[in-house]
Amino acid sequence: MPELHHFHGGLVLDGHKTESLARGLQQASLTERLFLPLRQHIGDHNKPRVEIGDHVLKGQVIASDSALICAAVHAPTSGTISAIENYPVAHPSGKMDTCIVIDVDGDDKAVEPDPADLESLAPTELIELICRAGIVGLGGAVFPTSPKLSRGKAQGIETLIINGVECEPYITCDDSLMRFNAAEVIRGTDYLQRILTPGTTYIAIEDNKPEAIAAMAKALAGHPLPDTEIIPIPTIYPSGGEKQLVQILTGKEVPHGQLAFDIGIFCQNVGTCAAITRALEKDEPLISRVVTISGDNIAQPGNWEVRLGTPINHLIELAGGYRHGTGG
Repeated sequence: MPELHHFHGGLVLDGHKTESLARGLQQASLTERLFLPLRQHIGDHNKPRVEIGDHVLKGQVIASDSALICAAVHAPTSGTISAIENYPVAHPSGKMDTCIVIDVDGDDKAVEPDPADLESLAPTELIELICRAGIVGLGGAVFPTSPKLSRGKAQGIETLIINGVECEPYITCDDSLMRFNAAEVIRGTDYLQRILTPGTTYIAIEDNKPEAIAAMAKALAGHPLPDTEIIPIPTIYPSGGEKQLVQILTGKEVPHGQLAFDIGIFCQNVGTCAAITRALEKDEPLISRVVTISGDNIAQPGNWEVRLGTPINHLIELAGGYRHGTGG
């Protein structure tokens, strides 16, 4: 167990976590239409690889670009392309951006997977598969994972940090993921170790998540990894921020204008680890993620595995709608 350090400031907040953890991890039903922005991440705009009227299968590439900082978009289910035009996107300004709209056919028919022989692949080949799957960071920044891995490998990584710290009030999607899909997170960590060859790996989880810590410890015992420790850390906001977490675990501060891998540290969210496992083992691109629907006015808060592009009103309906009226 490393000596834990402190960052300047920090808050102890009311968590409001238990409300959304009572029902386990649920599978969201398919909605009638999916809206997929061409820009789902930091980096260049993707270009459509489909036309209106095309029928697509789950997992099919529908938008991509050859730029280095980019991640392809895949169809989250089967259906027909009904529009490629501006729609409101998830942005505080309420701005609009180009989206591909899929009219869902309900069949959920997928592209035939073609899993690779992972044991024979070099780290650069694993990174290429992660690139093809459109994997991005699922902790918030949504940075494409493959260029981050390439640069981290080139820089040399001493410490790999798996971020299971979810310090924001109400949000429990990572907690739920670790409770129910811990083995996928651990195997994803294994693949990151194969690529980056770190000297030490820390899996950081806040101490208010005992069930997640227990599930991850059990998964790690069943799939041992070299020089890997699960580290419970104090529950203080914003300890899940990359720079704060680096300081807590290592005592090091990331210099202004630099990134963690510039000082030999690589951070990856637990959701990204699970997505990497699915991409490498099942040839499954990033088409879904765990989402928390919660708040004081949500009737039945919970966590759902949700296809990308699902309108928020569909998820609020799954959570029983609003307690008092239509919003707020």
